Amino acid sequence: MRSIWKGSIAFGLVNVPVKVYTATEDHDIRFHQVHAEDGGRIKYDRVCSVCGRSVQFADIDKAYESPEGERVVLTDEDFAKLPVAEKHEIPVLQFVPAEQIDPILFDRSYYLEPDSATPKAYVLLAKTLEQVDQVAVVHFTLRQKTRLAALRVHDDVLMLQTLLWPDEVRTVDFPALDGVAEPRPQEITMARTLVDSMSDDFDPSQFTDDYQIELKKVLDEAIAAGSGTLAKREEAAPEQADAEVVDLVAALQRSLEASGRRTPAPAAKTTAKKQPARKSPAKTTRKSTRKGA
Repeated sequence: MRSIWKGSIAFGLVNVPVKVYTATEDHDIRFHQVHAEDGGRIKYDRVCSVCGRSVQFADIDKAYESPEGERVVLTDEDFAKLPVAEKHEIPVLQFVPAEQIDPILFDRSYYLEPDSATPKAYVLLAKTLEQVDQVAVVHFTLRQKTRLAALRVHDDVLMLQTLLWPDEVRTVDFPALDGVAEPRPQEITMARTLVDSMSDDFDPSQFTDDYQIELKKVLDEAIAAGSGTLAKREEAAPEQADAEVVDLVAALQRSLEASGRRTPAPAAKTTAKKQPARKSPAKTTRKSTRKGA
């Protein structure tokens, strides 16, 4: 890995020098756009709308247009003068319980490596965060953009997770949810039984990206064939979709049966209550027969 940023964490009067690394990577297969007729590569050119000439990236500035139509052009030198562009410090603002940060706020994750010959302060901060079971809320500036971030420990390494600002999370108001009736107790019970039958400890290694695996297999087959294109395959007939299930309890029951893990508790209780009622008439009949004899 290659570090993308260097600076220090400001923990009170203690400075913790660190290097920042991107913690995740994208394994999606990349494609180029080509001309369907002859396979030629499609290229994009930056063309000026005024002079019509191609413009090199180094000669491009950034323009802002206000809602009123006023235009302001900023150069790289203008951005460099801003205080945030020179900030190489990650100040700790406060410590909060991790459960108080809504997961919707998490954006990108970064590993922090100690950038000091004696990383005692780094280890001290990491151990302290583990013992107090809290995360540190910090400011983090990367690529001329300031972010709020959560600093926590992951596998004995400090990790920085940038957070969205509150106004970056959209508010929702779906009219379709207005006036919807509450689920019936039986539906809640069945749904909870289904949840219980599907509950397990989370292990991300159990899950795979089947689409990327199959896509790689198809590409490897085409390369091995040497044709450069995919062989035409007959499309399977579409399966008949099930009719919409109106009764939620019936749908939940079918889901439980499909899981094959556990019989729903409500059904077992109902059967147990009915058993004495079926035995009672049989006993009465046997007694009458003996009296008649």
